[in-house]
Amino acid sequence: MTISRRQFMIGGCSAAIAAMAGGRIGGLVFDDLDFADTAQAAGNDQILINIFLRGGCDGLSLVSPYADGTYRTRRGSQALPQNPTSAFTLNANNPAFFSSVPETGFCLHPSTAGVVGAATYALKELYDSGNLAIVHACGLNDDTRSHFDAMDYIERGTPGNKSTSTGWLARHIQSVNYTGTIPALAASSNSPTSLLGATQAIAATSANSYRLNGPGRYTQTAANARPLDALMGTLDQMYTGPGATVSAGRRTIEAIRALRTIGGYTTGITTYPGGGFGDSLKTLAQIIKLDLGLRIATIDLGGWDHHENQGVNGGQYANLVSTLARGLYSFYKDMAGFENRLTIVVMSEFGRRLGVNASDGTDHGHGNAMLVLGGSSIISAMTLFLEVRVWS
Repeated sequence: MTISRRQFMIGGCSAAIAAMAGGRIGGLVFDDLDFADTAQAAGNDQILINIFLRGGCDGLSLVSPYADGTYRTRRGSQALPQNPTSAFTLNANNPAFFSSVPETGFCLHPSTAGVVGAATYALKELYDSGNLAIVHACGLNDDTRSHFDAMDYIERGTPGNKSTSTGWLARHIQSVNYTGTIPALAASSNSPTSLLGATQAIAATSANSYRLNGPGRYTQTAANARPLDALMGTLDQMYTGPGATVSAGRRTIEAIRALRTIGGYTTGITTYPGGGFGDSLKTLAQIIKLDLGLRIATIDLGGWDHHENQGVNGGQYANLVSTLARGLYSFYKDMAGFENRLTIVVMSEFGRRLGVNASDGTDHGHGNAMLVLGGSSIISAMTLFLEVRVWS
Protein backbone atom coordinates (compact mmCIF):
# COMPACT_ATOMS: atom_id res chain seq x y z
CA MET A 1 0.00 0.00 0.00
CA THR A 2 1.30 3.50 -0.86
CA ILE A 3 0.11 6.32 1.40
CA SER A 4 0.45 9.93 0.26
CA ARG A 5 1.59 12.66 2.62
CA ARG A 6 -1.82 14.27 2.33
CA GLN A 7 -3.52 11.10 3.53
CA PHE A 8 -1.48 11.23 6.72
CA MET A 9 -3.15 14.49 7.64
CA ILE A 10 -6.78 13.42 7.02
CA GLY A 11 -9.26 13.97 9.84
CA GLY A 12 -8.17 16.77 12.16
CA CYS A 13 -5.03 17.55 10.19
CA SER A 14 -5.22 21.17 11.23
CA ALA A 15 -4.54 20.07 14.79
CA ALA A 16 -1.33 18.14 14.31
CA ILE A 17 0.24 19.13 17.61
CA ALA A 18 -0.68 16.49 20.27
CA ALA A 19 -1.93 16.55 23.85
CA MET A 20 -0.88 16.42 27.47
CA ALA A 21 -1.44 13.67 30.01
CA GLY A 22 -5.12 14.43 30.61
CA GLY A 23 -7.74 12.27 28.97
CA ARG A 24 -5.45 9.41 28.06
CA ILE A 25 -6.25 5.76 27.72
CA GLY A 26 -4.04 2.76 27.27
CA GLY A 27 -4.19 1.65 23.66
CA LEU A 28 -3.63 -2.07 24.00
CA VAL A 29 -6.25 -3.43 21.60
CA PHE A 30 -6.31 -3.86 17.85
CA ASP A 31 -8.91 -3.40 15.15
CA ASP A 32 -10.61 -6.12 13.17
CA LEU A 33 -8.20 -6.75 10.27
CA ASP A 34 -7.10 -9.77 8.28
CA PHE A 35 -3.87 -11.35 9.59
CA ALA A 36 -2.85 -12.15 6.03
CA ASP A 37 -2.31 -8.43 5.51
CA THR A 38 0.70 -8.40 7.84
CA ALA A 39 2.88 -9.62 4.99
CA GLN A 40 2.41 -6.19 3.40
CA ALA A 41 3.95 -4.47 6.41
CA ALA A 42 7.14 -2.99 4.97
CA GLY A 43 7.13 -1.89 1.33
CA ASN A 44 7.48 1.81 0.62
CA ASP A 45 4.73 3.05 2.92
CA GLN A 46 5.34 6.33 4.72
CA ILE A 47 5.81 6.72 8.48
CA LEU A 48 4.56 9.81 10.33
CA ILE A 49 6.20 10.55 13.69
CA ASN A 50 4.59 13.20 15.88
CA ILE A 51 6.94 14.63 18.55
CA PHE A 52 5.21 16.90 21.03
CA LEU A 53 7.08 19.39 23.24
CA ARG A 54 4.86 19.50 26.32
CA GLY A 55 4.58 22.74 28.25
CA GLY A 56 4.70 25.39 25.52
CA CYS A 57 8.15 25.53 23.92
CA ASP A 58 9.56 29.01 23.34
CA GLY A 59 9.80 28.97 19.56
CA LEU A 60 11.34 32.45 19.52
CA SER A 61 14.41 30.95 21.15
CA LEU A 62 14.42 27.65 19.26
CA VAL A 63 14.35 29.51 15.91
CA SER A 64 15.23 33.08 16.84
CA PRO A 65 14.68 36.34 14.87
CA TYR A 66 18.02 37.49 16.24
CA ALA A 67 18.35 40.43 13.80
CA ASP A 68 15.03 42.04 14.77
CA GLY A 69 15.38 45.16 16.94
CA THR A 70 12.04 44.69 18.69
CA TYR A 71 12.97 41.13 19.60
CA ARG A 72 16.29 42.25 21.09
CA THR A 73 14.68 45.02 23.11
CA ARG A 74 11.75 42.99 24.45
CA ARG A 75 13.70 39.80 25.15
CA GLY A 76 16.49 41.54 27.04
CA SER A 77 18.49 39.00 29.08
CA GLN A 78 16.84 36.09 27.31
CA ALA A 79 17.69 37.19 23.76
CA LEU A 80 20.03 34.99 21.76
CA PRO A 81 23.44 36.36 20.69
CA GLN A 82 23.17 39.32 18.34
CA ASN A 83 25.82 37.97 15.97
CA PRO A 84 25.43 34.19 15.78
CA THR A 85 28.02 32.20 13.90
CA SER A 86 27.34 30.72 10.48
CA ALA A 87 26.84 27.37 12.23
CA PHE A 88 23.41 28.61 13.38
CA THR A 89 22.24 31.30 10.93
CA LEU A 90 19.67 30.16 8.39
CA ASN A 91 20.22 30.99 4.75
CA ALA A 92 17.42 31.43 2.25
CA ASN A 93 16.85 27.70 1.77
CA ASN A 94 13.35 28.49 0.59
CA PRO A 95 12.18 29.80 -2.80
CA ALA A 96 9.84 32.21 -0.99
CA PHE A 97 12.94 34.38 -0.42
CA PHE A 98 14.61 36.27 -3.25
CA SER A 99 17.96 34.85 -4.34
CA SER A 100 19.63 38.14 -3.44
CA VAL A 101 18.85 37.65 0.26
CA PRO A 102 21.83 35.78 1.78
CA GLU A 103 20.20 35.09 5.15
CA THR A 104 16.72 35.01 6.62
CA GLY A 105 17.50 36.97 9.79
CA PHE A 106 16.77 33.84 11.83
CA CYS A 107 19.12 31.46 13.61
CA LEU A 108 18.85 28.13 15.36
CA HIS A 109 19.54 28.01 19.08
CA PRO A 110 23.24 27.34 19.83
CA SER A 111 22.28 24.18 21.73
CA THR A 112 21.05 22.59 18.49
CA ALA A 113 24.69 21.67 17.82
CA GLY A 114 27.34 20.12 20.01
CA VAL A 115 29.80 17.31 20.61
CA VAL A 116 29.28 14.06 22.53
CA GLY A 117 32.50 12.15 22.95
CA ALA A 118 34.06 12.01 19.50
CA ALA A 119 30.73 12.52 17.71
CA THR A 120 29.09 15.78 16.66
CA TYR A 121 25.43 16.62 16.07
CA ALA A 122 23.84 19.65 14.40
CA LEU A 123 20.34 20.44 13.21
CA LYS A 124 21.88 23.09 10.93
CA GLU A 125 23.46 20.25 8.96
CA LEU A 126 20.02 18.75 8.34
CA TYR A 127 18.60 22.17 7.39
CA ASP A 128 21.39 22.89 4.92
CA SER A 129 20.98 19.45 3.34
CA GLY A 130 17.30 20.12 2.70
CA ASN A 131 16.01 17.56 5.21
CA LEU A 132 14.80 19.99 7.89
CA ALA A 133 12.05 22.55 7.29
CA ILE A 134 10.83 25.26 9.67
CA VAL A 135 7.22 26.44 9.63
CA HIS A 136 6.64 29.75 11.42
CA ALA A 137 3.58 31.33 13.06
CA CYS A 138 1.69 28.10 13.78
CA GLY A 139 -0.90 27.94 16.50
CA LEU A 140 -4.55 27.71 17.53
CA ASN A 141 -7.18 30.27 16.55
CA ASP A 142 -8.59 29.89 20.08
CA ASP A 143 -7.64 32.46 22.72
CA THR A 144 -6.95 29.95 25.49
CA ARG A 145 -3.59 30.04 27.23
CA SER A 146 -4.41 26.94 29.26
CA HIS A 147 -2.01 24.07 28.58
CA PHE A 148 -4.73 21.50 29.15
CA ASP A 149 -7.36 23.15 26.96
CA ALA A 150 -4.93 23.91 24.14
CA MET A 151 -3.58 20.38 24.08
CA ASP A 152 -7.04 18.85 24.20
CA TYR A 153 -8.27 21.03 21.33
CA ILE A 154 -5.21 20.25 19.25
CA GLU A 155 -5.09 16.54 19.96
CA ARG A 156 -8.75 16.00 19.22
CA GLY A 157 -8.50 18.31 16.20
CA THR A 158 -11.53 20.38 17.25
CA PRO A 159 -10.59 23.80 18.70
CA GLY A 160 -13.09 24.98 21.30
CA ASN A 161 -14.59 21.50 21.61
CA LYS A 162 -13.22 18.95 24.08
CA SER A 163 -16.11 16.51 23.71
CA THR A 164 -14.92 14.95 20.43
CA SER A 165 -14.70 11.23 21.11
CA THR A 166 -11.69 10.47 18.88
CA GLY A 167 -8.25 11.95 18.27
CA TRP A 168 -7.13 13.31 14.92
CA LEU A 169 -4.60 10.51 14.42
CA ALA A 170 -7.21 7.92 15.31
CA ARG A 171 -9.55 9.30 12.67
CA HIS A 172 -6.77 9.20 10.11
CA ILE A 173 -5.97 5.57 10.97
CA GLN A 174 -9.64 4.62 10.64
CA SER A 175 -9.80 6.23 7.19
CA VAL A 176 -6.70 4.44 5.86
CA ASN A 177 -7.14 0.96 7.36
CA TYR A 178 -3.45 0.26 7.94
CA THR A 179 -2.15 -3.29 7.86
CA GLY A 180 0.73 -4.82 9.78
CA THR A 181 1.26 -6.17 13.27
CA ILE A 182 1.91 -2.75 14.87
CA PRO A 183 0.59 0.03 12.62
CA ALA A 184 0.52 2.69 15.36
CA LEU A 185 2.73 3.17 18.43
CA ALA A 186 2.81 5.57 21.35
CA ALA A 187 6.42 5.31 22.54
CA SER A 188 5.40 5.88 26.16
CA SER A 189 3.49 4.20 28.95
CA ASN A 190 0.17 5.69 27.77
CA SER A 191 -1.46 6.57 24.47
CA PRO A 192 -2.04 10.31 23.86
CA THR A 193 -5.47 11.71 23.12
CA SER A 194 -4.52 12.06 19.44
CA LEU A 195 -4.80 8.25 19.34
CA LEU A 196 -8.05 8.15 21.32
CA GLY A 197 -10.26 5.59 19.60
CA ALA A 198 -7.41 4.05 17.59
CA THR A 199 -7.85 0.38 18.37
CA GLN A 200 -4.83 -0.49 16.19
CA ALA A 201 -2.43 1.48 18.41
CA ILE A 202 -0.29 0.16 21.24
CA ALA A 203 1.62 2.02 23.97
CA ALA A 204 5.04 0.69 24.93
CA THR A 205 8.13 2.25 26.50
CA SER A 206 10.29 -0.46 24.93
CA ALA A 207 9.87 -3.47 22.66
CA ASN A 208 10.12 -5.80 25.66
CA SER A 209 7.65 -3.86 27.83
CA TYR A 210 4.63 -4.87 25.73
CA ARG A 211 3.77 -8.16 27.38
CA LEU A 212 1.29 -9.97 29.58
CA ASN A 213 1.16 -8.71 33.15
CA GLY A 214 0.30 -10.94 36.06
CA PRO A 215 1.81 -13.43 38.51
CA GLY A 216 5.31 -14.43 37.46
CA ARG A 217 4.50 -18.13 37.38
CA TYR A 218 2.13 -17.41 34.50
CA THR A 219 4.06 -14.72 32.62
CA GLN A 220 7.75 -15.46 33.21
CA THR A 221 10.05 -15.22 30.20
CA ALA A 222 13.16 -16.84 31.66
CA ALA A 223 14.98 -19.79 30.08
CA ASN A 224 12.08 -22.06 31.02
CA ALA A 225 9.28 -20.13 29.34
CA ARG A 226 6.73 -22.92 29.29
CA PRO A 227 4.30 -21.19 31.70
CA LEU A 228 4.10 -18.21 29.34
CA ASP A 229 3.75 -20.51 26.36
CA ALA A 230 0.92 -22.30 28.13
CA LEU A 231 -0.84 -19.03 28.93
CA MET A 232 -0.50 -17.84 25.35
CA GLY A 233 -1.82 -21.19 24.19
CA THR A 234 -4.85 -20.77 26.43
CA LEU A 235 -5.48 -17.31 24.99
CA ASP A 236 -5.18 -18.80 21.49
CA GLN A 237 -8.02 -21.16 22.34
CA MET A 238 -10.13 -18.37 23.86
CA TYR A 239 -9.88 -16.02 20.90
CA THR A 240 -11.23 -18.11 18.04
CA GLY A 241 -14.03 -17.57 15.58
CA PRO A 242 -15.50 -14.40 14.05
CA GLY A 243 -16.16 -11.02 15.62
CA ALA A 244 -14.36 -7.77 16.37
CA THR A 245 -13.53 -8.73 19.97
CA VAL A 246 -11.97 -12.03 18.89
CA SER A 247 -9.99 -10.32 16.13
CA ALA A 248 -8.76 -7.64 18.55
CA GLY A 249 -7.57 -10.32 20.96
CA ARG A 250 -5.85 -12.24 18.18
CA ARG A 251 -3.95 -9.17 17.04
CA THR A 252 -2.84 -8.43 20.60
CA ILE A 253 -1.52 -11.98 20.95
CA GLU A 254 0.37 -11.68 17.67
CA ALA A 255 1.93 -8.39 18.74
CA ILE A 256 3.12 -9.88 22.04
CA ARG A 257 4.63 -12.84 20.22
CA ALA A 258 6.34 -10.57 17.70
CA LEU A 259 8.00 -8.51 20.43
CA ARG A 260 8.66 -11.05 23.21
CA THR A 261 11.92 -12.41 21.79
CA ILE A 262 13.48 -9.04 20.95
CA GLY A 263 16.59 -8.16 22.90
CA GLY A 264 18.03 -4.75 23.75
CA TYR A 265 18.49 -2.33 20.89
CA THR A 266 22.06 -1.69 19.79
CA THR A 267 23.08 1.12 17.46
CA GLY A 268 26.31 2.68 16.31
CA ILE A 269 24.87 6.16 16.89
CA THR A 270 26.57 7.53 20.02
CA THR A 271 24.83 10.90 20.24
CA TYR A 272 21.41 9.67 21.41
CA PRO A 273 20.53 11.58 24.61
CA GLY A 274 20.13 9.65 27.82
CA GLY A 275 16.76 9.43 29.55
CA GLY A 276 13.22 8.81 28.41
CA PHE A 277 13.31 10.80 25.18
CA GLY A 278 16.38 9.01 23.86
CA ASP A 279 14.97 5.65 24.97
CA SER A 280 11.67 6.33 23.18
CA LEU A 281 13.50 7.21 19.97
CA LYS A 282 15.58 4.03 20.17
CA THR A 283 12.43 1.96 20.71
CA LEU A 284 10.86 3.60 17.69
CA ALA A 285 13.96 2.97 15.56
CA GLN A 286 14.00 -0.67 16.61
CA ILE A 287 10.35 -1.28 15.74
CA ILE A 288 10.68 0.47 12.38
CA LYS A 289 13.64 -1.73 11.48
CA LEU A 290 11.71 -4.85 12.49
CA ASP A 291 9.26 -4.16 9.64
CA LEU A 292 6.16 -4.78 11.75
CA GLY A 293 4.10 -2.36 9.67
CA LEU A 294 4.55 0.79 11.76
CA ARG A 295 2.98 3.85 10.10
CA ILE A 296 2.12 6.27 12.93
CA ALA A 297 4.11 7.01 16.10
CA THR A 298 3.96 9.58 18.90
CA ILE A 299 6.69 10.67 21.33
CA ASP A 300 6.68 13.31 24.09
CA LEU A 301 9.38 15.60 25.44
CA GLY A 302 8.13 17.64 28.39
CA GLY A 303 9.39 20.40 30.67
CA TRP A 304 9.06 23.50 28.45
CA ASP A 305 6.91 25.68 30.76
CA HIS A 306 9.59 28.20 31.77
CA HIS A 307 8.01 31.13 33.60
CA GLU A 308 11.22 31.82 35.52
CA ASN A 309 14.94 31.32 35.08
CA GLN A 310 14.39 30.06 31.55
CA GLY A 311 18.09 29.87 30.85
CA VAL A 312 17.97 30.49 27.12
CA ASN A 313 21.72 31.08 26.90
CA GLY A 314 22.61 28.31 29.34
CA GLY A 315 20.33 26.49 31.77
CA GLN A 316 17.13 24.48 31.74
CA TYR A 317 15.88 25.66 28.34
CA ALA A 318 19.27 25.28 26.67
CA ASN A 319 19.59 21.76 28.12
CA LEU A 320 16.18 20.75 26.75
CA VAL A 321 17.04 22.11 23.31
CA SER A 322 20.24 20.05 23.39
CA THR A 323 18.23 16.92 24.27
CA LEU A 324 15.78 17.60 21.44
CA ALA A 325 18.52 18.29 18.88
CA ARG A 326 20.59 15.27 19.85
CA GLY A 327 17.54 13.04 19.67
CA LEU A 328 16.37 14.28 16.27
CA TYR A 329 19.82 14.17 14.73
CA SER A 330 20.67 10.73 16.11
CA PHE A 331 17.33 9.20 15.16
CA TYR A 332 17.58 10.56 11.62
CA LYS A 333 21.10 9.19 11.20
CA ASP A 334 20.07 5.87 12.77
CA MET A 335 17.30 5.63 10.16
CA ALA A 336 19.74 5.51 7.22
CA GLY A 337 17.93 3.69 4.44
CA PHE A 338 14.51 4.65 5.80
CA GLU A 339 14.81 8.45 5.36
CA ASN A 340 12.49 8.70 2.37
CA ARG A 341 9.74 6.97 4.31
CA LEU A 342 9.95 9.31 7.30
CA THR A 343 8.10 12.54 8.09
CA ILE A 344 8.93 13.77 11.60
CA VAL A 345 6.87 16.69 12.90
CA VAL A 346 7.92 18.57 16.07
CA MET A 347 5.39 20.90 17.69
CA SER A 348 4.02 22.32 20.92
CA GLU A 349 0.61 23.46 22.20
CA PHE A 350 1.52 27.17 21.98
CA GLY A 351 4.53 29.47 22.11
CA ARG A 352 5.70 32.12 24.56
CA ARG A 353 5.28 35.90 24.63
CA LEU A 354 7.83 38.15 22.99
CA GLY A 355 8.81 40.01 26.15
CA VAL A 356 10.86 38.56 28.99
CA ASN A 357 9.06 38.68 32.37
CA ALA A 358 10.43 39.92 35.71
CA SER A 359 11.62 36.42 36.62
CA ASP A 360 13.84 35.97 33.56
CA GLY A 361 11.26 33.67 32.02
CA THR A 362 8.56 33.85 29.37
CA ASP A 363 4.80 33.56 29.78
CA HIS A 364 2.17 31.81 27.67
CA GLY A 365 1.70 33.14 24.14
CA HIS A 366 0.16 31.84 20.93
CA GLY A 367 2.12 31.43 17.69
CA ASN A 368 5.06 29.07 17.49
CA ALA A 369 7.43 27.32 15.12
CA MET A 370 7.10 23.74 13.86
CA LEU A 371 9.97 21.60 12.66
CA VAL A 372 9.53 19.08 9.84
CA LEU A 373 12.26 16.51 9.23
CA GLY A 374 12.37 13.90 6.51
CA GLY A 375 14.25 12.37 3.63
CA SER A 376 12.51 14.40 0.95
CA SER A 377 13.65 17.87 -0.04
CA ILE A 378 12.68 20.91 1.99
CA ILE A 379 10.27 21.87 -0.79
CA SER A 380 8.36 18.62 -0.29
CA ALA A 381 8.40 19.11 3.47
CA MET A 382 6.96 22.61 3.15
CA THR A 383 4.37 21.32 0.68
CA LEU A 384 3.22 18.90 3.37
CA PHE A 385 2.22 21.83 5.55
CA LEU A 386 0.67 23.78 2.71
CA GLU A 387 -1.77 20.88 2.64
CA VAL A 388 -2.36 21.15 6.38
CA ARG A 389 -4.65 23.82 7.78
CA VAL A 390 -2.27 25.83 9.97
CA TRP A 391 -3.43 28.82 11.99
CA SER A 392 -1.19 31.90 12.30
